[in-house]
Amino acid sequence: MSAASALRITVAINPNASFGHNREVGPRVVEALIEAGHDIAMLREPNFELLRREAAHAVEAGTDALVVVGGDGMVSLGTNLVAGTAIPLGIVAAGTGNDMARGLGLPVGDTDAAIRTLLGSLHREPRVIDAARVRHGALTTWYAGVLSAGFDAVVNERANTMTRPRGSSRYILALLRELLTLKPVSYTLTIDGVVREVEGMLVSIANNVSLGGGMRVAPDALLDDGLLDVFIVKKLSRLEFIRVFPKVFSGTHTTHPAVEIVRATSVRIETDTAIVAYADGERVGPMPVDIAVVPGALHMLV
Repeated sequence: MSAASALRITVAINPNASFGHNREVGPRVVEALIEAGHDIAMLREPNFELLRREAAHAVEAGTDALVVVGGDGMVSLGTNLVAGTAIPLGIVAAGTGNDMARGLGLPVGDTDAAIRTLLGSLHREPRVIDAARVRHGALTTWYAGVLSAGFDAVVNERANTMTRPRGSSRYILALLRELLTLKPVSYTLTIDGVVREVEGMLVSIANNVSLGGGMRVAPDALLDDGLLDVFIVKKLSRLEFIRVFPKVFSGTHTTHPAVEIVRATSVRIETDTAIVAYADGERVGPMPVDIAVVPGALHMLV
């Protein structure tokens, strides 16, 4: 990025990030960028789909950078607009999870530091990282972090259908409800062309280390190694699963005999039950899904 010239920057703001608790972050980002002499297009729409459409129009019209203000849902929005292009993506973490910001070493929970980092990154070359491309039916979705295709995806799907309670407690309630009926799923995984039949509790395909606000499902994943970490939890009793699951927050679950992580460039996931895949916390669609890593697909402002 040029240090001398003013840049045209599109700033997409999720006003409902962190359940509306961080509404002031977006305007502060815009104010700081304007004071730094940049030409800013601020997008702040009443719903996510309208925001996505307006951001897509801005990218198509031409922009020097896209900055998203919010959580991993906003990272998903940005990734799907600029993956495979040279347009850099900036993140100001203001959501509940912020896993992608953590994976990139960006400030979380400190708006001033996040803004300073963003301003400084405009004077540096972007960091080039991988992204994953998901084909599901006739559609294609990109993600930068983690795709979920098991228990965690089922919890996300239930939480999204619940209207109450509001806030993060909704996900805790959804998790507890799903634990009551937890049972293994029969997966057919095609990993780099090799077919495997797995009876397991969950499967996640990771480009980043964590999901869900710090669950370190793939603690050794690298954003720029040209590989995806395939995280598999094989069949467990409900009691044993409850015992092992909390260890994902420290990344110590990987030593359990039911846990397997393999690296691959492509994965196809098929299931015998109706599971909807989620990527970077956003709904992708039902199985089957085909995932492939695309090395160097994203240019990140860090």
